[in-house]
Amino acid sequence: MSKSNLASPFALILSLINNHELLWELVKRDFFGRYKGSMLGVVWSLFNPLLMLTIYTIVFSVAFKAKWGTTEESKVTFAIMLFSGMIIHSLFAECLNRSPSLITNHSNYVKKVVFPLEMLPCMALLSAVLHFIVSFCVLLLFCFFAGMTIHIGIIFIPFILLPLVLMTLGLSWIFASLGVYLRDLSQIMGVVTTVSLFLAPVFYPIEVLPSAYQSFLMWNPISLPVIQLREIMFLDTPFKWFEWLVSLSVGILICIVGYWWFQKSRPGFADVL
Repeated sequence: MSKSNLASPFALILSLINNHELLWELVKRDFFGRYKGSMLGVVWSLFNPLLMLTIYTIVFSVAFKAKWGTTEESKVTFAIMLFSGMIIHSLFAECLNRSPSLITNHSNYVKKVVFPLEMLPCMALLSAVLHFIVSFCVLLLFCFFAGMTIHIGIIFIPFILLPLVLMTLGLSWIFASLGVYLRDLSQIMGVVTTVSLFLAPVFYPIEVLPSAYQSFLMWNPISLPVIQLREIMFLDTPFKWFEWLVSLSVGILICIVGYWWFQKSRPGFADVL
């Protein structure tokens, strides 16, 4: 296969099919490796979101007496709405924060063996998805014990996350490539993901902002999935297919461009490392 074909969408699909077993092994090692040697092991992946949700509940519903919208809501509603946005941001931020160092941290794969380097951003993404699933299960349990109604629209959550996942993967390929040449990118990404948290309706409903600011915030990749998840899960709002199709188209485009960029810049990795 020529170099131009290696950067095509078909090559991406073929690589994922041919390396799916390797990818799954990388994901398992990455996910469980974080807790290797600790007493609680993988239980920490459940404990961490549970602890954060408890803290949010105490701080916002007790200390700040914050409410999301109506005065009839329970004391924990704000914490639940906040946490539902936080776990989406964590999925996005974890991948982008790790991407600049993915290649440099695995330089032995570049120099010594023939390895499908494009699988490294996929590994980071799937590992983040596993953490999202754990956090989402904690959210569901908390909603159950808090007596909060969960609507049938929850079945659309995989569709809601698909555009964000594709976009995040494409950006991860781009930043993983750039991180080989620009070592300061890791520091910059921490700032970027922090800014993305506050420039999205995570801590507040987007309706409280003027319409001009609402339009600006919708450019944030996590804004639409955060809003849609809350609407279909808690507010029983019909799924907005048009907005989703637009975001899906953008996600597919960024994913393809990101993969193309990664494969085009890949030959220079060994020289730099």
